[in-house]
Amino acid sequence: MVLYLTGSPTRYGEGSFTEDNGFLADVRASLAATCRGEALRVLLVSAAPDDAAFTDSVLEGMNECIHRSGIDTGEVIMLDRRNADRAAELVAGAHWIILCGGHVPTQNRFLHEIGLKHLLRGFCGVVMGCSAGSMNCAGRVYSHPELPGEAGDPGYRRWLDGLGLTDIQIIPHLEQVRHAMVDGRRLFEDVAFPDSWGHRFYTFPDGGFIKISDGRAELRGEAYEISRGSMRRISEENKSYTFMNLVFISPHFPDTYRHFCAGARADGINVLGIADTPYEQLSYELRQSLTDYYKVNDLSDYDEVYRAVAWFAHKYGKIDWLESNNEYWLEQDARLRSDFNIDSGIKADRIASIRNKSEMKKYYALGGIPTARQIKAGERIGAVKAFVRKTGYPVIAKPDSGMGASGTFKLNSDAELDAWLENHTADRGAFVIEEFITGQLVSYDAIYSSRMEPIFENNSVFPTPIMEIVHDNLDTCYYCSKSVPKKLAEIGRRTVRAFGIKSRFVHLEFFRLDRDREGLGRKGDYVGLEVNMRPPGGFTPDMMNYAHSTDVFQIWADMLAFDEARKTIGDEAFCAYAARRDGKVYRHSDSEIRSEYGSALCFAGRVPDALSDDLGNFCYMVRLRDKKEIQPFFDFVTETL
Repeated sequence: MVLYLTGSPTRYGEGSFTEDNGFLADVRASLAATCRGEALRVLLVSAAPDDAAFTDSVLEGMNECIHRSGIDTGEVIMLDRRNADRAAELVAGAHWIILCGGHVPTQNRFLHEIGLKHLLRGFCGVVMGCSAGSMNCAGRVYSHPELPGEAGDPGYRRWLDGLGLTDIQIIPHLEQVRHAMVDGRRLFEDVAFPDSWGHRFYTFPDGGFIKISDGRAELRGEAYEISRGSMRRISEENKSYTFMNLVFISPHFPDTYRHFCAGARADGINVLGIADTPYEQLSYELRQSLTDYYKVNDLSDYDEVYRAVAWFAHKYGKIDWLESNNEYWLEQDARLRSDFNIDSGIKADRIASIRNKSEMKKYYALGGIPTARQIKAGERIGAVKAFVRKTGYPVIAKPDSGMGASGTFKLNSDAELDAWLENHTADRGAFVIEEFITGQLVSYDAIYSSRMEPIFENNSVFPTPIMEIVHDNLDTCYYCSKSVPKKLAEIGRRTVRAFGIKSRFVHLEFFRLDRDREGLGRKGDYVGLEVNMRPPGGFTPDMMNYAHSTDVFQIWADMLAFDEARKTIGDEAFCAYAARRDGKVYRHSDSEIRSEYGSALCFAGRVPDALSDDLGNFCYMVRLRDKKEIQPFFDFVTETL
């Protein structure tokens, strides 16, 4: 089935189908593919089935309009009360079904009486909605009041069960109804806008339309979205807006990732969630953001997740994006993109370049980006020891493919190296040995467009490296800067180009040298540590929002939907994070911290257990104007007795 949703297939006052936005040409092509040389059989479905005179005039007018548009037809029949008993026969024999305009509730009742929803199952022709007919195509129909008395009638039903051909709800005839009044109320500001909380309506002038084919929906022409009590333009004349499909893996963890889904949904993207949690246990906001949800028993079971994606592809058509924004699932994400031919992300053939630290070195070299010297631990033991003699101690042994500081070891002597080699006889090949660089750990966090241009940038600073925090059970303290140093932005952008990164949220880690190092740079220069093709972990995206007075979740969604940022950056400051660990006794109580930092406090709360090794057990975030205030904040929160 090919489905067209229109306000009217003609421009106001015209007697033939509009050619604007390619409408007439598109309809003719769809009809030709349906008829395959047969005489075109057209069935009109009345919106006023008991008004014979009106229905006959609609039949006559539509017949003339079709022929003036250069569309040759065989029989054109109107389905109303007079031939309702033949509905099944007429639907089965039609190539083209046109749902006429009129009063939405009146047509809706008639559609249910004749069982049209059931009769359209398996229909392979063209369906075109006009005004009320388009509105009744939705599974849940928004039937705004339009006749006198309906707006003030408490018994008037604004939500009806429709044909279920789409989940798109439209308000047709924008030019005619934008300033319409019903019972003294403004149709848009006083009726539709309040009703749009938790819903999304699309409105466009006659001449625009929505085409739905093979599970894909595309809006063409000038159009607006009404949601959350306001209206915004989403498309212009002779341009299009595609309703895309995003599969989001594990949208419930971390909890803040629900904001990615909310941002995508706000941009009109179908958000299709896959996780291992019962639907009713998902947060209310996440459930509101998901178009559909598929529960699996085990997210690490590839076959089970594959079947979930296949179900969504069958139900909604081509999958445009598949993301988890989570390091843990990057390899599985890439494999799924390859298997479903999803081009908007890294596929399985490139995953090693951004997962394996040894492979990263090749791309750093392409960009002329200095990095610490490294050798694969699986090389001959003699070669490994020769490498260490060259670099000197300490050295770092860490997983070639991995995330965070887990499994990372700092080796300070021959004895420690020998012990480590002996303890890792079976899995040495999974590690690399790297020279130890002293300096400040920083990150370049950014969202990039498909043109490899940054649409958002951030700099985070980690006074104590995460590796030391994890190994020594230290308190976690770090901050987001109010701006990105010019030299860091330059090397961050160069790294992105070297790795060919596009349409991604990235978290790139660097060391800022604390002294001159031969072969790496001078004090203050940046050295590449590792690239991460996902947002920074934990609460850092929230910290970016506080630091830059913006919404990085929405910027990421805007990148998916529009390939640009539509959310502005506001007043900027520093956002600092300090966390405590269970079992320690601290000098200042929770109430003292809240009292000391007052309105500067952005957040205080428990850290999920799965993140506590890196991020502590209970954290505080503050927004500070002066960089000199950061260390006193860290000290105040983490000082122990």
